Amino acid sequence: MGAVLLVLLLALILGGLGFAVHVLWWIALIVLAIWLVGFFVRGAEGSRWYRW
Repeated sequence: MGAVLLVLLLALILGGLGFAVHVLWWIALIVLAIWLVGFFVRGAEGSRWYRW
């Protein structure tokens, strides 16, 4: 019984981790798209909209 609970707990943790990684990939893609739009829009003027 303990082994079954351990396997179920491990599956739950790995499933949650996979979902979190999936969400983080979508957030990273959205941030990259915003950065690219800002880079090309402000790149022609020579000024940057961020400080670094």
